[in-house]
Amino acid sequence: MHTIAVLPGDGIGEEVVREALRVLEAVSSVTGFKYKLEHYPYGAEHYLKTGEGFPDSALREMRDHSAILMGAIGDPRVETGLLERAIIAGIRFGLDLYVNLRPIKLYAEHLCPLKGVTKDQLDLVVVRENTEGAYVGVGGIMKRGSESEVAVCNMVWTRAGTERVIRYAFDLARQRGKEKRVTLVDKANAIRPMDLWTRAFGEVAKEYPDLTTDHAYIDAACMWMVKNPDWFDVVVTDNLFGDIITDLGAMLQGGLGIAASGNIHPGKVSMFEPIHGSAPKYKGKNVACPVACVMAVQMMLDYLGDREGATLVESAVANALRTKKIASLQAGEVPTDKAGEILVGEIKDLAPAAG
Repeated sequence: MHTIAVLPGDGIGEEVVREALRVLEAVSSVTGFKYKLEHYPYGAEHYLKTGEGFPDSALREMRDHSAILMGAIGDPRVETGLLERAIIAGIRFGLDLYVNLRPIKLYAEHLCPLKGVTKDQLDLVVVRENTEGAYVGVGGIMKRGSESEVAVCNMVWTRAGTERVIRYAFDLARQRGKEKRVTLVDKANAIRPMDLWTRAFGEVAKEYPDLTTDHAYIDAACMWMVKNPDWFDVVVTDNLFGDIITDLGAMLQGGLGIAASGNIHPGKVSMFEPIHGSAPKYKGKNVACPVACVMAVQMMLDYLGDREGATLVESAVANALRTKKIASLQAGEVPTDKAGEILVGEIKDLAPAAG
């Protein structure tokens, strides 16, 4: 029995999580995946009512869960970044979820903004280091609001942190069995301390003689992802650059409405979430696309060992998009509950084949 912490959060979070859980229930009836849910209230509404952000007790409880499913965090009524740092960063850093895993896969060619790109040409995974870099919070602002104001932010990389995420990327490339190529994306030509990444990558690569390696600076990588997306198999990069390049990847596969991520510590409780924001202007309107959250469930099932269930969800999404039953991933194009209903129907149709 898997215990899943559910943290819908803010804005459209509750609505997309609701539909994702409908899909999870449909899948479990087919594969026998057994789970129970533990719901947590933390987010803007809870904070505004109680003043409580994300207590240590919640993090301690989540350590004993199998996985965490998050909806979205952020609300204009709360200071920008306050809840994101407390909840999202709190979980990532508190549970040492050092891998941010972002599949970028094209399921329906009409959704790709690039002319002539086929499904076979866009199928890569970005492995983003998730606990170091520019987001560790080392720095600050001095003389705020004055003419002599100074802002300092230090990027922090450790050899251990860099090497473990690079090794994860190489292992993943072996498992995928696609082109078995790992591309390092950095900016070591301009940010010389990032040579740590270059050297660690080269040394780890020696342990994987069966894999091919490549290298790109972040600016060139963004260009190549648009020009030649088929060049990439597994990409490994640091926290900041990974944050940027995965949003680009999301647009190539159809938009933020399909993009999901896993925040992973291999073998331990990990968190899965859509990468879109909370979109508070759409809250309660039943217009948000839930596909990204459904794909987060797909990643969670795969991580928890239900490969059949993960394949079933992915096939359901692919069918719904390819046949245009869900014709668009944009807010308002397909009602949230209708999209969930479509995906549950796809799973029921696919169930005999899955069995």
